[in-house]
Formats: sequence, structure tokens, C-alpha cells
Amino acid sequence: MGTRHTPMVPTGDGQGSLDAAVQRNWLSAAQLSSAVSLLERNLDRSGFDRAPWLVVAFSAGIASWFLMPGPLQWALSIIICVLVAVSAAAVWRDDGSRSHLRMAVIALSVMFALGVATIWTRSEMVGATPVDRPMVTTLSGYVIDRENQPAQKRARLTLAIREADRGAALKVRVNVDEDDLYPSVSEGSIIKLRARLMPPAPPMFPGGYNFARRAWFDGLAATGSAIGQVEVIDGDPAQSGLANVQRRLASHVRSQLDGSAGAIAAAFASGDRGAISPADDEAMRDAGLTHLLSISGLHVSALIAGAYFLAIRLLALFPAIALRARLPIVAAAVAAGAGIGYTLLTGAEVPTVRSCVAALLVLGALVLGREPLSLRLVAVAAFTVLLLWPEAIAGPSFQMSFAAVITIIALHGSRPVREFLSPRDENWLARFGRRTLMLLVTGFVIEIALMPIVLFHFHRAGVYGALANVIAIPLVTFVSMPLIAFALALDVVGLGAPAWWIVEQSLDLLLKIAHTTAAQPGAVKLMPQMTYATFGFFIAGGLWLALWSGRFRLLSAVPIAIGCIMLARTPVPDLLISSDGRHVAITMPDNRLLSLRDTRSDYARDNMIELAGTRSEPVPVETWPSADCSPEFCVLDIERDGRKWSLLMARNRVRVEERSLAAACERSDIVVADRWLPASCRPLWLKADAAYLRENGGLSIDVEGREITTVASAQGQHGWWQAAEK
Repeated sequence: MGTRHTPMVPTGDGQGSLDAAVQRNWLSAAQLSSAVSLLERNLDRSGFDRAPWLVVAFSAGIASWFLMPGPLQWALSIIICVLVAVSAAAVWRDDGSRSHLRMAVIALSVMFALGVATIWTRSEMVGATPVDRPMVTTLSGYVIDRENQPAQKRARLTLAIREADRGAALKVRVNVDEDDLYPSVSEGSIIKLRARLMPPAPPMFPGGYNFARRAWFDGLAATGSAIGQVEVIDGDPAQSGLANVQRRLASHVRSQLDGSAGAIAAAFASGDRGAISPADDEAMRDAGLTHLLSISGLHVSALIAGAYFLAIRLLALFPAIALRARLPIVAAAVAAGAGIGYTLLTGAEVPTVRSCVAALLVLGALVLGREPLSLRLVAVAAFTVLLLWPEAIAGPSFQMSFAAVITIIALHGSRPVREFLSPRDENWLARFGRRTLMLLVTGFVIEIALMPIVLFHFHRAGVYGALANVIAIPLVTFVSMPLIAFALALDVVGLGAPAWWIVEQSLDLLLKIAHTTAAQPGAVKLMPQMTYATFGFFIAGGLWLALWSGRFRLLSAVPIAIGCIMLARTPVPDLLISSDGRHVAITMPDNRLLSLRDTRSDYARDNMIELAGTRSEPVPVETWPSADCSPEFCVLDIERDGRKWSLLMARNRVRVEERSLAAACERSDIVVADRWLPASCRPLWLKADAAYLRENGGLSIDVEGREITTVASAQGQHGWWQAAEK
């Protein structure tokens, strides 16, 4: 039957207007229904896979917790998501034609709320309130962990101590000089020492490394350094524990290989990076090869793949086993045992555990006859890690690892790449050439995918990393690591020297690649701090590009383009002021950097250089021709956009006559001091004294745009920042 429409007849009582309004609403509802149906059809055609997007929603909930100010917003976000899910389930009628969209709204809302709740719960469970103030005190405590750092000639001890005021055990970390520490001190020892302790430091400048947040989730109440000799009181050190096995293995490797090659071999074998020199570490970072030094995806995957291959080949040699057991299952069990053992041996750090979980899922897929590398498996691995360590999402390790894996899977799953790599009738040279070209392309794509993450966290990125990785990754995976394992096996019978010599040559080649790449002009790209919004557009565009298929992928160009425009428009800060007011950096138009103090702190200098987006060494303000410095203050005028800005900066805490100070403040646009300044000091724009900095933390200032970015603006009411404010 057809539908009969009654014509609208104008009447004098407004009935015509009412009918017109009803008709407009009906048309709007029909248009909305049509749009929803179109979206449903596109979801069907695109092969919509819910699993990765569920993990994306879970991750977004965790990330939003870090960005939202406090408990009120956290609770409201959970409530709103639950209400959306319940409303969709109760009101949205499932007629079979809109199941995708309805289920997506429900599932994504629930996963977002679950993400917020998970990280909130984790913070409340493990967060440790730091000590109130810097102090020098005598500690007696139980050694939880010992980390040797031969390159710095020290060891790092993590202790459990008891503080009388709190009535509960505290976890502190102390650096001890090698000369003041007995080699027998290990996990399980009870020691006594005098130490200088500090509460974990928040970022020095906006965008700087947030050690206070890391310490909060690690349960650290204080960090510091020992003063004098460490006294062993009691205890039965766990000399046979995994930590001691790790240290003995690292020492054995370094005894076989001297210098830088031995330090890197020890890192590959045991995860102990303490002997790597700062010069080698910096070269590996600037060449884009730092990931090779961290025991993570590459190392664990290579070990498990090697164990699986050897096990299945060796077992096939024994008919009694091959005929009675499914070799893939047995080989997978052997490889899983090898991977778990290697993870425990190298310290079971979060990146290593994450990689081990992912590799075990791949083994499970092989046993079940499923596709071993898929976005769904990556999603399961990511969800497992975030459920256990949700704070990992804020760190570069998690972001870079999963971004690289997702990029590889998405790239090799695309139709052009599958067609390019498909088997064909050709000689071995052509086949090798295609594989090599694909390896190079993969390296470039991974570098592009990781660039926003690297710039956001480190403010610098290696430009030639893709080229260096094309050589370095196969070198480490197929030469260095197998040879290290072979050499360790030969050491059991005292025949490892020839293998160690080859290992040394391969690692010397790796270091040469790193130093040569890092030394090239323009090898490192520096950028000022990227905003959260810019970073969010890059992440959203990358995920959309990787997780969708078909024409829907093309929409990823929109957020990526917006991110690129915002990144290009990111201003270089004119001033950087540290949270204690002692360090001030001024960027000049010729890309030079002035500093208030000629600091000896590498940490402060590196922060100023990276966040200013320049590679030039800071020049003391007092040596600048246009600066006017006295023993107490420095006055400097900087010109921006045709206007001069006058800066008044305190050099020490010596008291000055108040009237003179007030007069100087009146002539200045910005006043900076590491102490409290009287109310009579009234600059034209900003007074950044100790009171202001204590409340707001470090500052990044764009004088031309009159924008002040503070450390506090990104911290909200999270536990680590509330503790720092007290």
C-alpha cells in the first residue's frame, strides 16, 4: 500500500504553521536517518573491526585523565559515558540495519569510561606522597633493587625505609659512588647511610621531562645521593636472584669485550645500559638508533623467533618426536619459555613485558593457524599492557613501540605493498632487490610515523634515522645478537674468544654508523614544545590511516594536515624561566641562546637548548654587549615585532634597597627572581618571583603574542603536582 499524504491547508488558527514545523522536523529526522544508514553501509563495506577501536577508546580515556584537571572532571566523564551507553542501549532501537553504529556508541563509551577509571584507580593505589622538603638524613633500609652504572662510576639503590612520622615504609632511590659501596650490597641487604634527599622534581620548564609523575607511579617518595660510606647492617643478600644473575652476566660480557662494544653487548645480553658512555648514547639517539639499546620489541621478537626456528628444525630431526607431537605447538612452547626467561633476566621492565606479551600472542596465533601479525593482536597486546600499567600511555616507549608495529602491519597489509611483494617468476637478485627496497620504504614510513612522537617528547628527531636503521636493524638482529648468544654458549667450554671478536667488529660497525649519521649536517631536527592539540591531531590522523581501509582512510589527511599547520606555526619561546627562578633562557633572533647563569648543570642546559629549539650553547647574559649587569641584577632589552621589552633578572638573593628595586621594576616589563619580591615591585607586565613560580612552576613566554605557558597548567590536581605545591 502507498502512503497517502494529506495536503496542508492554511487556517487562521496557526494550524498551517504547526504542520509546516512538523514537516520540517520529519524531513530533518529522515535526513538524519539517511545519513546514519549511509554511515552504516560504509562501515559494512570497509570491513569495520571493532577490537582496535575499542582499545583506542580505552587509551583515550586513560590519556584524557592526564589532561583533565581533577576528580570532578574525571567523575563527570565516567558518568557521561555511562549515561550515553545506557541511553543508546535503551532508546536506540536495534532493527538490524544500524547494529554497527549502535554497538559502536555503546562499546566506545564504556571503554572510554573504563580507561578513566583504570588510571584513576592505579594512581590511588600506587602513588607515593613525596617527602616535604630537601633534607640531609641518616637512612636505614632494605635494598629493593641495585642498578650498576659504571659509565657514571656509581650504583643506584632503591631502598624501603621506615619514617617515624608516617608510620609506613617509604621507597627512596639513592645514587652511591662506587668507592663508597661494597660489591656485596645487593637485593635483600639491610644498609645504613647518610644521604641528601629531594622530593621528585616536576618539569623544570613547560614541556620538560616530568620526573615527579614517573616517581609517583613508581612509588618513589624521594631521590638523592649518598654522603660517605655505606654500612651493611644485616640481611641475607639474594646472591642467586635474577638481578644478580643479570649483573654477573653483564660483568662477564664486559670482561670479554672492552670499551663501547662491551657496554652495548652487555645491554643486548642483560638489559644493563649503565656502562654506555654519554657520547655513544647521544650518537645513537641522534642517529635514530636508541631503540636498539632498549630491550623491547626487536630483541624479544628476534630471540623468540630464533628459538622457534631452532626448536622446530631440531625436533624435526627426531622421528619419534616428529611423528607423535605437533611440532609447531612444542616449538611455540620452547620459544615462549625462552622469551619469558629473557624478559625476567633483563629486568622485566614495562617495554620488555609489553613486547613479550605481544610475541606470545603471535605464537598463540601460529599454534591456532591464525594470521600471526594483525591489528587485532596488537590491540589485545596494547589492552593487556594498559590494563596492568595504564600510566605507560604517557611515556614515549609505549607510544613509539606500538606506533611502529601498527605502521608496519598497516603498510604491509595495504594492497599496493601486497602486490609488490607477491611471489613471481624472477631470479634471486630481483627478489632480493624488491625486499631491500621494501625494507628501505618501511624504514622511511616508520620514521615519518614516529616523528610527531619523538618531537613531542624529546623536541628533537634524527633526520637520517631511516637510512641508519636499514643497516643497523639487520646487523643487530641477524649478526650481533645471535653471535652474542653463540659466544656465551661457547664460553661454557672456554672457546668463546673467536665469536666475541666477531661480535666486537659488528658492534664497532654499529657505533660507526651511529656516529657518522649523527655527525652529518642537519642530522638532528630541533623543535620547540609541541602543544597537546597538535600532538592529538597527529595521533588521530595516524590511527585513522592505519585502522581504516578503503576510502575512509583518505579522511586521515584532514587531522594530519591540521597538525602540520599547527606545528609549523608553533612559536619559539622568547623566555624560559625555571620553576625555581634560577635559570632563565632568552632566545635571540639570530638563533643564539642567552642564559642568566653559566650553569654547570647538564640537565638544565639540555632542557633550555631543546625547549628553545636551538643547538647553540647558552651564552651568559653578562657577556652580552647590550646587557647591563650588576652583582645583584641584570637588565636586558629584547626587540620583538618592532617593540622593545625590558627584562630585569635577579642574579642572587642579596637584599637591595626597596626604593631602588621599585623604581627598576616600574621601568621593566618582566621581572624574574628566585626569591620573594615586595609588593612595591610592580613591573609593566609580569612579576615572576618565588611566590609566583611556586604556584605556577616553570614558565615559557611568548612576548609577541603575550602568552604565558606554565607547568601548572598541564598538571591539574593530580597527586604528584599537589604534593609539589605543598
